[in-house]
Amino acid sequence: MTDFEPQIVAFCCTHCAYNAADLAGSLRIQYPSAIKIIQVLCSGRVDVLHILRAFDDGADGVMVAG
Repeated sequence: MTDFEPQIVAFCCTHCAYNAADLAGSLRIQYPSAIKIIQVLCSGRVDVLHILRAFDDGADGVMVAG
């Protein structure tokens, strides 16, 4: 199991965390390709059902960033 790479779903607020991820890309800062970023209008709008659905679809971890 040394090749295990967890699949992470990140729900990122448009005005804060998503802009930070976009800036990281502009600065050519690398992050793992196993992280899937989903842009949301506000992190407060992420419902528990969205998180459970991500786990249901195979995510190993979920992050909500505002």
